[in-house]
Amino acid sequence: MKDLTTGGPAPSAEDMKLIKKFLEDTTLFLGPDPEIMQNHDLMKRTPDEEQAIANVPDNHTVAKIRDRLQAGCDEGYEMVEQMGAAPGAKWGDVITGIYSASGDLAIASAGGVLLFSSVVHHPIKFIVKNWINEPTVGVREGDGFIHNDSRYGNVHNTDQSMILPIFHEGRLVCWVASTVHEGENGAIEPGGMPSMAESPSDEGLKMSPFKVVENYQIKRDLLTFLQNSVREPKLQLEDMKVKLFACLRIKQRIEETLKTDGADALISTLRLTMEDVRTEVKRRISEWPDMSVRTYIIQDSTLRENCVVKVNCTLTKKGDQLTFDFRGSSPEFTNRATNTILGGLKGMLSQLFLCYIWPDLPRGQAAMAPIEVITDPHSILNCSYDAPNSQSLMSIFTGFTAGQHAVAKFLYSCPEKYTKVHAPTFNMINTFIWGGVSQHGETLGNLCADLNGMGAGATSNRDGEHALAPIFATMADIGEQEVNEEDVPFLQLVSKKMTRDAIAPGKYRGGQGYTMMVATKDSEQWGFMTTAQGAKIPPIQGLFGGYACGTYPLSKVQGVDVYDILLNEPEKFRHSIEEIMNEQPFEGARYTTHHMGMGFDISKRGELYMISQGAGAGYGDLLERDPVGVVKDIEEGLMSPEVAGRLYKVVFDPATLAIDFDATEKARAEERKARIARSVPYAEFVKGWNRPKPPAHLPYFGCWGDDVETLYMGAPDKTRRGDEPKPNYMIHPKDVRIAELEARLVAAGAMGDEKQ
Repeated sequence: MKDLTTGGPAPSAEDMKLIKKFLEDTTLFLGPDPEIMQNHDLMKRTPDEEQAIANVPDNHTVAKIRDRLQAGCDEGYEMVEQMGAAPGAKWGDVITGIYSASGDLAIASAGGVLLFSSVVHHPIKFIVKNWINEPTVGVREGDGFIHNDSRYGNVHNTDQSMILPIFHEGRLVCWVASTVHEGENGAIEPGGMPSMAESPSDEGLKMSPFKVVENYQIKRDLLTFLQNSVREPKLQLEDMKVKLFACLRIKQRIEETLKTDGADALISTLRLTMEDVRTEVKRRISEWPDMSVRTYIIQDSTLRENCVVKVNCTLTKKGDQLTFDFRGSSPEFTNRATNTILGGLKGMLSQLFLCYIWPDLPRGQAAMAPIEVITDPHSILNCSYDAPNSQSLMSIFTGFTAGQHAVAKFLYSCPEKYTKVHAPTFNMINTFIWGGVSQHGETLGNLCADLNGMGAGATSNRDGEHALAPIFATMADIGEQEVNEEDVPFLQLVSKKMTRDAIAPGKYRGGQGYTMMVATKDSEQWGFMTTAQGAKIPPIQGLFGGYACGTYPLSKVQGVDVYDILLNEPEKFRHSIEEIMNEQPFEGARYTTHHMGMGFDISKRGELYMISQGAGAGYGDLLERDPVGVVKDIEEGLMSPEVAGRLYKVVFDPATLAIDFDATEKARAEERKARIARSVPYAEFVKGWNRPKPPAHLPYFGCWGDDVETLYMGAPDKTRRGDEPKPNYMIHPKDVRIAELEARLVAAGAMGDEKQ
């Protein structure tokens, strides 16, 4: 046979084998694998799995072993939570899981951040594909691998995973892993989530999966390298050990199962658990009505500048197929950190289903397996590997909310409801990230646990819970501030106080967020940063007439030492942002407000930095709220009387808060008539409301209207096609400010003779 290209003899099978080996041996760089990273479905059954299922098909055995494995994961989770050094470990921002030999997540701990484990299947599959048969690496009993680079499968680089293969009689039967939000990772800003990162090179450690453990011992040379790469070498060591020993505890529980039931029973349990969940998800989806729902969420900054960034979502169900179509969302920001890798978005959507819609299902990868996700390439929801993503939470959380908002309308439309219809929970990590030299002389960098107190959305029959939990972990803690103050040189002078009038109204109101006021006390080398959206435009939407939350600026009071005030004139101190910013009780101080994306800012003793955690969304028409509930919110300090009366049209005595029910009914009837008077037919509304393009003064990113194929990039004359990526660079904020000041100098004639 001839080679049609050269005309010579075709290469033999032996030649092809040698060519393949040559190409493998001379590969320049094993970068992130698109084949692995784009796929969230289960791997095909292996011959081992086929044989195991044939030998152990019994559902009772599978259920028994699954419960034992679940208990093992939960035990490992408790170990990390109790022994972990990172603040995130102590609050439950961790996860443990068991993965099939092919790398699919089968079972995760009941507590913790499911999102972490739902993306770790990517690095395990990278190890399986590249390291098992690699003679310089290999995968052997006693090995352990570390990983954090989101491009190989993670949320962002502050999360670190420890991954162990589990063997039985020389046969690889599964994997176990533990992941912790570690915080500090050597990035351009302390704390692990640099909002000032303009390229992946600014984001600190970028660990592709590599072997760091042999014979169940951490290799000291690699440990030293990692410690030398971060600001907290003690933290790096402690939590590597904690994650390793948690994995070893889960390994111990797996080995007990292997001794009592055998390898086939274990392998069958893992595979059938995943397949049964995937089948059940398709069955449940088939009960939803066939339809499409469109929604969107707005991000109001890149954390460096204010702009309008669209996350666009169309959710379509047909038969047993559910498709999230995010085309039309903003292009990626090539030099801003708020992008996300596609795997992070998919992991966050799996959180939606397993924590808010079907929490009865085993926590694993299979719940998301039959659900399709479509995005534009190089969008903020599916960014390129050259774009930074250390602040990916900004995009995956708004992507989550778009999904939660759309799914609620499907659940509402189901004749039989197995879960409550839920308005969106607040979705931003409103907290302080901190770093510097502590009062003990240690260099630190991490964040406060206040992000774990997001206000819950209202449901179809009750108000949302206050500061309940973050959307990424249904069981997490907000920490003990007094314990934290033993390690860091600042105090939370106001902590966990509900923020008045930040509520999201509705027939049922959203759960409230709380105020945080911090001030450095015992260090001259300490600073804060914040990473959140929502100072200009709410990052969530209300449901069925309910309102979104309010907007939450960052407020600063500088040129003051509040510790001197508290010592000498304590009566001047106020315990709410509202009072401090409106009354300005400290003479000579500077009072300023800012958007929530503050880069790392060195603070001075006694200067106040103040933010609020956000409220969940409201559900239903405000005019249907029980007046008694309105007055209760006033009594509990959640709303001021003026705001409550104006929004809810409730009439009450301002002194006693006694409700005049007749006057209230009359006021609400008048408001309903006023609504009708203000209304216009939909076609007329559209004519007056719609514009062909975004306004020129608005830095707008994403599709406009129904045209999802055209993406705007900050100006009405700057666009790209959704399927044709191109760079989207933002000007450095300092350069913008310099240009503004130079223009003012030119206008004032203070720049001299430019010709000279």
